[in-house]
Amino acid sequence: MLHLAPAALFDHYLGISRLLAGQLDFRSAIRSVAAEVAHIIPHDHLDVCVLEGGNYHTAYETGIETAWGEIAGAPVVNSPIRSLLRGEVDFLLTDDAMTDPRFHFEGAFKRPIVEQSLRSRLHVPMKVQGTIIAALSCSSHRAGVYTMEDVERARIIADLLTPYFFALQAAEQAQRSAIVEAEARAREEGLRQGALKLTEALEQERQRIGMDLHDQTLADLTRLARRIDRLSRNGEVTPEALEPVSRSLQHCMQDLRQIIEQAKPSVLQLFGLAQAIEHHLDRSTRDTGSGIEWGLVDETNGALERLEPTVSVALFRIAQEAINNAVRHAAPLAIMVRLEADDEQLAIEISDDGTGLAKTRGRIGGGIDNMKTRARLISARFTTGPGHNNRGTAVRVVLPLAPSGPAGEPD
Repeated sequence: MLHLAPAALFDHYLGISRLLAGQLDFRSAIRSVAAEVAHIIPHDHLDVCVLEGGNYHTAYETGIETAWGEIAGAPVVNSPIRSLLRGEVDFLLTDDAMTDPRFHFEGAFKRPIVEQSLRSRLHVPMKVQGTIIAALSCSSHRAGVYTMEDVERARIIADLLTPYFFALQAAEQAQRSAIVEAEARAREEGLRQGALKLTEALEQERQRIGMDLHDQTLADLTRLARRIDRLSRNGEVTPEALEPVSRSLQHCMQDLRQIIEQAKPSVLQLFGLAQAIEHHLDRSTRDTGSGIEWGLVDETNGALERLEPTVSVALFRIAQEAINNAVRHAAPLAIMVRLEADDEQLAIEISDDGTGLAKTRGRIGGGIDNMKTRARLISARFTTGPGHNNRGTAVRVVLPLAPSGPAGEPD
């Protein structure tokens, strides 16, 4: 710990605020204040670890360049300071991180600690309205450098950095959204000039609402009508038999409210793409009352969580329509959904063992067109063909993924 007079300490804190002004990105911001921070807390390595969506983070460092700063969007679960990022502890302080078991759990990306001999370490959270958005970390080659007074100083520095880093994070997210929107508009313009011939923004909105109604509500109501007809013919109109019909009607009303409010599917918003597809698959097969077996295999290893919301919605709608087509037209005994991903692409395949595409194309042509349109809007490749062992139908959509950088983990 450095011994500083209160006035000198205050001047250094003011210096940090002045130096942040005009910095336009995370890396330049942390580098601009490193020397001023060193007057308050001595360090050989300094970084700010910014959370991205809660499950991933990126380290912006100065002083020593390590593997932590080379990796974007690394999983929090492997971070040596994951307990701090998750809010399980209010700070981390160690005299020697080389031997401290808190930094050496199974799967921890601790290589920079060992390679750079980062012994003394202190870490404090950076919070906005009680929510952790990042962590400030100071490290020294020497053991036993930091004290609780250094932790308190680090907290003050974190409070100075947090508003600026929060603003930079918001600006970066807005920029990404603007890029996505611009790309989507460009693709839509291409579609207007090509197959879709969309010349008015109103027509685009009408088509979107029409697809949502076709994919979800019309399919649900068709299944309900068939079930009610079957119940009436069999004389099985009992309270117990009507209970699932009532439940399905409530689902339809909820979906209509979501379409009207232009909201994302609630399960997709709350739990993610795989769970939303699984929920729809279970619901669609159950509502038929014909005992269709189904299964979902997710081998994406977290790739779904990094998708833009608009892309997730489009992929969900494609899977939804493929499942609806199989249930309504193919009379399958089983439906299988498989989700796969590697470094270059994400693939979703919906296969069934039903009557096959050739016998049902005339009845589902509009649905296939909708799926093709949605795939083209997100630059994905869409194909249909025979299912496994040349039985039934397989619908496949393949989405190219942006490079995520080398595997690894920042602190």
